[in-house]
Amino acid sequence: MQREAAGAELPAGPPESGTPGSLAAEVARAFAADGPLAAADPLFLPRQAQDELARAIAHAVERREPLVAEAGTGVGKTFAYLVPLLLSGRRALVSTATKSLQDQLFLRDLPRLVQQLGVPVRRALLKGRASYLCRHRLQQAQADAHLPDRFAVRALQRVIAWSATTRTGDMAEVEGLDERSPVIPLVTSTRDNCLGLECPQYRDCHVVQARREAMAADLVVVNHHLFFADLALRDSGVAELLPTVEAAVFDEAHQLVEAGVQFLGTTLATGQAVDLGRDVLAHGLKHARGLQPWAELAGAIDKAARDLRLACAGALREVRGILKLRWEERAADDALAPPLDALAAAAEAALPALTAVADAAPDFARLAERCQGLAGLARRFEEEAPAGRVRWIDLSPQQARLVESPLDIRAMMTEQRSGPPKAWVFTSATLGADESLAWFTAQTGLEDARRLVVGSPFDYPHHARVWVPMPFPKPNEPSHPARVGALAARCALTLQGRTFVLTTTLRVLPLVAEALRAAAPELRVLVQGSEPRRALLQRYGDGRGAVLAGSASFWEGIDMPGDALQCVLIDKLPFPPPNDPLVEARVRQLRARGGDPFGEYFVAEAAVSLKQGAGRLIRTETDRGLLVLCDPRLRQMGYGRRLLRALPPMGTLAGEDEAMAWLGNLAAGH
Repeated sequence: MQREAAGAELPAGPPESGTPGSLAAEVARAFAADGPLAAADPLFLPRQAQDELARAIAHAVERREPLVAEAGTGVGKTFAYLVPLLLSGRRALVSTATKSLQDQLFLRDLPRLVQQLGVPVRRALLKGRASYLCRHRLQQAQADAHLPDRFAVRALQRVIAWSATTRTGDMAEVEGLDERSPVIPLVTSTRDNCLGLECPQYRDCHVVQARREAMAADLVVVNHHLFFADLALRDSGVAELLPTVEAAVFDEAHQLVEAGVQFLGTTLATGQAVDLGRDVLAHGLKHARGLQPWAELAGAIDKAARDLRLACAGALREVRGILKLRWEERAADDALAPPLDALAAAAEAALPALTAVADAAPDFARLAERCQGLAGLARRFEEEAPAGRVRWIDLSPQQARLVESPLDIRAMMTEQRSGPPKAWVFTSATLGADESLAWFTAQTGLEDARRLVVGSPFDYPHHARVWVPMPFPKPNEPSHPARVGALAARCALTLQGRTFVLTTTLRVLPLVAEALRAAAPELRVLVQGSEPRRALLQRYGDGRGAVLAGSASFWEGIDMPGDALQCVLIDKLPFPPPNDPLVEARVRQLRARGGDPFGEYFVAEAAVSLKQGAGRLIRTETDRGLLVLCDPRLRQMGYGRRLLRALPPMGTLAGEDEAMAWLGNLAAGH
């Protein structure tokens, strides 16, 4: 089903109506029942929704125009944009949300389509420099790395063995290497510690090789974080690549704004300063011992960094996870000014010493640049934030991060679109709370783009049910987490496992999990944080006898098709936290424009997040399941109807007896 927003009309007619020889006509032939995709895959079936989306993208590519397209679960949007790109013969960039999705696209989907369509397309995968082995730093790690335990020693040995055979240097190739391993920062480079042309291993550099391949390719796959980080820092090759492409497609585009806000911002991290002090001392003693007071210079940087973290923490002595603090809480009484000034002074004091010994080793010139950059950042945060930007502090047990960020990516997208004409395509299963897709277009400056909403081909009315239990405690009542856990236990026991419990905050997660375990001791209750996400999903397996309880990172990007997952409980409506500094700044901005922050921002954000969480339930044409929303405001408040309308068209259940009967039928395979 295709729906178009007012003022954003698409060319009329079915996919086959494209002019003979046009890209739309070629795409229609590719997706036809007797086309190359069907010939190569006996399970392939033409889908009207996929045809509509592919046709719209083909027109956007051909006309070099912007398109914002929401495509429901099961449409097949990956093929819907890859086929037009491959058949167009035009140079293209594809950006997706995560490195794992990048790998899936590049290693599985693209090779398959290239073979089926018979198109000679050169492809390249480009990640950030921290994803690639640095041969120079590997040599340094082998010589003098201080590893914390035997597991890290084994991990380093695996990396050494792999380094002799890898062609790409992509760390994702190292089998069994935990992405949180302390070895990874030791054998990869950062923008700060890369020696560039001065590196003795420059000719064999994997980062340089990846960029060279990307510049020579017809289609390059990147991720959103890399895209924005490079536009801000010009460190990974995307900034040079983007002007040369004729089409740019952003998959999972609902994550684009937050990625942009994060990476287009300016960050001063105390950990970054501590690392600088350590490197000044290490390289000074190694290459120029006795020529400068290295311990004194490095100690001053280290002390200023630690004092800055203490000033950011204020009265907080024990910090778990990451706390987001208002800038005004710490800066209002000038608590940050002295340590910021001391940090800038310490970095500036090291500059003459590093410059004096610059000829001793290439590391010293890079260290001088880092000192200059750190001093500049500290001086910047001593001054007022520019208009249209917001500041906050991320405080963790290890460090403090001072962040200054734009409120959206409108200015950046407008600047990029002012260049040579190209197709800009943004697609996701969730781009707004209504058919105008204003949630996405307003934050990206894409109000002029063609907009398309293509519904899911899945039979939600027959295969899925939604239930809002009533009566039920409100989310702000103390009994709410325990009631959610107890209800999740009853659902999971009826279904014999196969249940996800999604919470909007990490704070209530242990409370829900505790109640769940108490009410259903015979179930395996897997809780986010107890193990890496991948390990939890592997333990969950086919879902038999298992319940997985998680927060933000489990709301999207998880695919559990079939009957492994047939019940999803969401504890409460996922409104943005009102005391978040970025949320507060957006509310102030909306009020200044005369807007309604609750209706335009809070409800719209909740609708998008709710759709993402609910999207875990039905993943294929035959999936069946129950969505339980444990928030009585959906039935009591006027905005509840708007949020329920934003969900796929599931059938509704009135009470617990009906819900348990539905789950019982699912458990019996009916």
